[in-house]
Amino acid sequence: MRAILLALMAVLTIMVPAAEARQTSSLNAGWLFKREDVPAASGASFDDKTWLKVTLPHTFNAGDGADGGSYYRGAGWYRRALDLKALAARDRLYLQFDGAALVTEVWVNGTRIGRHDGGYSTFRFDITPAVKAGQNLIAVKVDNAAWPHIAPLGGDSTIFGGLYRGVSLIQTSDAGFDLLDHGSPGVAVTATLNARREAELNIVTSLRNSRKGTANLTIRTRVFSEGREVLALSKGARLRAGQALQLTQAGIIVRPRLWNGRVDPHLYNVVTEVSEDRGLLDRLVTPFGVRKVEFDAGRGLLLNGQPYAVHGVNLHASRAGVGAAMSNTDISEDFDMLDELGVTGVRLVHYPHAQRAYEEADRRGILILTEVPVNATVADTQAFRANAAQQVRELIRQNINHPSVIAWGLGNEVYATEPYVANILMELNNVALEEDDSRPTIYAHCCQADNDPKAMQSQLIGFNRYFGWYSDEFSKMGTWADGFHKAFPEKPFAVTEYGAGGSAGHQQDPTGRTDPPSGWHPEQYQTLYHEANWAETVTSAVHMG
Repeated sequence: MRAILLALMAVLTIMVPAAEARQTSSLNAGWLFKREDVPAASGASFDDKTWLKVTLPHTFNAGDGADGGSYYRGAGWYRRALDLKALAARDRLYLQFDGAALVTEVWVNGTRIGRHDGGYSTFRFDITPAVKAGQNLIAVKVDNAAWPHIAPLGGDSTIFGGLYRGVSLIQTSDAGFDLLDHGSPGVAVTATLNARREAELNIVTSLRNSRKGTANLTIRTRVFSEGREVLALSKGARLRAGQALQLTQAGIIVRPRLWNGRVDPHLYNVVTEVSEDRGLLDRLVTPFGVRKVEFDAGRGLLLNGQPYAVHGVNLHASRAGVGAAMSNTDISEDFDMLDELGVTGVRLVHYPHAQRAYEEADRRGILILTEVPVNATVADTQAFRANAAQQVRELIRQNINHPSVIAWGLGNEVYATEPYVANILMELNNVALEEDDSRPTIYAHCCQADNDPKAMQSQLIGFNRYFGWYSDEFSKMGTWADGFHKAFPEKPFAVTEYGAGGSAGHQQDPTGRTDPPSGWHPEQYQTLYHEANWAETVTSAVHMG
């Protein structure tokens, strides 16, 4: 009887009614977990009654991944029961994973559904052929071991394993938005200000027809500002059986209200409806902003034509006690603290963050640098190049609508000096520009010459410089920045990292120069470091115009 009760507790019934438009249900509750490799757990009848009950988001490194030492890197298994009503003839079911590291394999009722390689992006699987009316069993293997073809291959941050972001079930029509397009929302909006200060919109809708026959669709697109319709578009599309395509619509907002950073982070909403003769098939609401960002080597960053001071922090997506398994509330609290700091920009390191982070930046008017996890080490293999390119495509397609994002990051501090490093970064730069030529690319460089070939592949350069910490003196920051600008007067650049260690448990007043490897990092020196480098950075920026 106890075993029966445990099995029943692991089942959370999701009633998915037949409907014309999309239905999305959270699957975060009701999972059972085991931190080891259990190949038999893919089977529907596997006995998991002794497994740990968990709720997502969940990482199996919340404890051992927090101490800065060694931690478990390997397989973990998740299983969840799911009750479904019978699907309508033209419905499809998708599993969406908001983030799982690093390799994820999925089975439904013992049938292998697919695999995703990469730890920080959204991905989906079509599970329609494997489900049935009544009880179903989802099994997921997540493995955060070091894979030779998957970035990151290095770096000094924990690679948290598990289903550390949410999982959801999406029911929609068998013809409509393409839910298998690199985890994208299905609608991509690019807004360009023309010479008349009008907003020229280019709206790309990704469509897919999963039917065995042709689908004749109508895509109706309306743009709203604070509830008022400012633009309406409509276009037809004929898709063959199994076809995926991208449909483009264009229009103009005559007097746009600009997304203007901290001053006025105004957002529009695009409402996109896909329908056919029998009615509405799916509907999406996509926020976006109208703004112009320019990077001028002499004047700095220009937002909507005006110089805009950018200062802020690097932000990791982890927290004590939960590791990377942060809730939306945790993420919003982080941005509340950033507000208190008065930041105008944030670099999301060293991987794509959860969508809540980008949404918070959009609504608060915080400029964002975001990047793929090509960090410290790369592999000169075709498999690594292909996976890194995939991660660039996922980063851009999933975040292209966020006005807060001002550049696409190609990587951080790759140490090797062989020619293949620059070649890999060149390839990623080309992928990024192919996906979105409305934003520049950036690479965070350190450790070799300022003009090393690897630093020159992106359109912008970010420098990670720690004058007064690992070496040199505070005053070197300004001298170095002025010198680079003089040598490369047309190349925009930014300081993407600087800093010093500090511990609340280390107090020394008055303080002297700190030796980083010593482990003694008094807060007083950290404060002195920031004050001195901030002054050098501001002075250098003034010198450059």
